Amino acid sequence: MKYLITGLGNIGDEYANTRHNIGFIILDAMASKSGATFKTDRYASVAQVKFKGRIMVLVKPSTYMNLSGKAYRYWLEKENILPENSLVVFDDLDLPLGTMRLKPSGSGGSHNGINHIIEITQSINIPRLRAGIGSDFPKGRQVDYVLGRWNSDEEKILLPRIDMAIDMIKSFVTIGIDRTMNLYNNK
Repeated sequence: MKYLITGLGNIGDEYANTRHNIGFIILDAMASKSGATFKTDRYASVAQVKFKGRIMVLVKPSTYMNLSGKAYRYWLEKENILPENSLVVFDDLDLPLGTMRLKPSGSGGSHNGINHIIEITQSINIPRLRAGIGSDFPKGRQVDYVLGRWNSDEEKILLPRIDMAIDMIKSFVTIGIDRTMNLYNNK
């Protein structure tokens, strides 16, 4: 079985370790723990991780956040993976910092990356792992907040949750989305 795991973020040093790049951060940690390395390829940096007989194709789009659907669709088709065997990992302002929530489908809300994936695929049935980044910013400062770097207090909350997100991804590919949601969504 093969799975596409797409972490959303923006390429470039100016975006490294920003809240908006939590998808990249989680996939980087997963690859590192598995001894995999990312290689630059078409529309993305790509790595492969094997776990319990499954192959996970980890994709970090190089198309920038607002065009994430281009990379997602390309790698889904190139690897011949069904959408239900894909998982998109991204930041979510509507969840408290450190909350990890798996969801099988739905709208993209205000998130341009997942909205572009929905637009490109013409489907809301895209499994996703939403990583809560909180919404502790003054009115009108959302862009500065999501493109801002983590402070030390946030990192203390976030670091153990990255490990949980990796466990959730591994659970998704082995026991499926429903059982994984039951195990993790309220932790």
